[in-house]
Amino acid sequence: MNSEEEFYDAETGGSSQFACVFSAHHFLCLCVGVYYRKTLPAPMISRCDYSVWGILKKCIGMELSKITMPIVLNEPLSFLQRMSEYMEHTHLIHKACTLSDSIDRMQVVAAFAVSSVASQWDRTGKPFNPLLGETYELTREDEGYRLISEQVSHHPPISAFHAQSLKQEFEFHGSIYPKLKFWGKSVEAEPKGTMTLELLKRKEAFTWTNPLCCVHNIIMGKLWIEQYGTVEIVNHHTGDRCVLNFKPCGMFGKELHKVEGYIQDKSKRKRRVLYGKWTECMYSVAPKVYEANKKKAEKGDAKKNKPEQSAGKQETEDMPGVQETVSVITGSALLWRITPRPAHSEEMYNFTGFTITLNELEPGMERLLAPTDCRLRPDIRAMENGDLASVEKDRLEEKQRAARKECSKDEEEWSTRWFRLGTNPHTGAQDWLYTGGYFDRNYTDCPNLY
Repeated sequence: MNSEEEFYDAETGGSSQFACVFSAHHFLCLCVGVYYRKTLPAPMISRCDYSVWGILKKCIGMELSKITMPIVLNEPLSFLQRMSEYMEHTHLIHKACTLSDSIDRMQVVAAFAVSSVASQWDRTGKPFNPLLGETYELTREDEGYRLISEQVSHHPPISAFHAQSLKQEFEFHGSIYPKLKFWGKSVEAEPKGTMTLELLKRKEAFTWTNPLCCVHNIIMGKLWIEQYGTVEIVNHHTGDRCVLNFKPCGMFGKELHKVEGYIQDKSKRKRRVLYGKWTECMYSVAPKVYEANKKKAEKGDAKKNKPEQSAGKQETEDMPGVQETVSVITGSALLWRITPRPAHSEEMYNFTGFTITLNELEPGMERLLAPTDCRLRPDIRAMENGDLASVEKDRLEEKQRAARKECSKDEEEWSTRWFRLGTNPHTGAQDWLYTGGYFDRNYTDCPNLY
């Protein structure tokens, strides 16, 4: 029996109760009925007086992963923590596990895939680049899962994660290479990598890739975000597929944030139509009902006057006005609705309530975390407390460069600690796979990153 199993078999009373209270697993959870912080220690650092044109004007068309950006453009999270935001709506995975029909499971998994990128709405800050070997763990007993992530490559920057149900109901894993490009007025992020969700009791595996994300008005004007592209979700056991179209906003913003798609079974028959907004909600409806509603809407639009064309070339890629909420078609089923953000979210880097908790460090926690956990990064901690800490950030990056140089001199290759490069059994493609053992709490051979 390993240490992870021993925790659940601990008895109450006497020394066993004492061991349980002070076990790392129990301490890091602090979940059921326990308070999570509702705010950051300090408000967001202002970017109003800062211009990035001097840096970015030389980078048009280039990949930005190798460009050093001013720390004021960051948010106080590592990219590893940003990845863990995929788990904000884990209740949808639990819901999928309970459904007996494969089409019903697919539509809830599709809603989860949309919800996993919803936290990016209005998040214009850049997360800190993880150091090679950096890790992040998140255990949420109230949500029934735990997650471990590791920075497995520096050039190109690749981050791997693995989340698992505490009751062995699911595993969710993947690796992301956030390829960034600057296009003059905007920065486009392509999150290269495959997401894999396994429903263990159903012996089903779903895979998909995330949509492209674009931040507009990098040089001047109000920053705004859109996501676009086609996302295809495949159930490798049943042959069911879901195709989702994240729509670009278009000329007049009519399609801003909209997501539309359909589910087809292995015989390619359409079973459900999905629609909504990735910033708001997702619905499911029968294809015939959707088509009838679409024809009715098109007839109504034909009677309206065409909108006037915009005059002249704009200096900024203006964000279209706020659109009406999703028009619900009669007979639709609600699959997911976004959790409202805290009232003070704009002062906290537009974080969600879930995101605000990710860098929380309880007293004594540092004794139990792996020494590579990004909660222990002094530059991120300083920024969260209202200090830019540029010197600290530079020190850590220089330390990492020196370590790489030393490895190169000794002809040593970097070895990942918790993940290995292998083959995804469902797609046949290369993927970073969790090797296990992190929660045994043996960190003696972890590198000294900070």
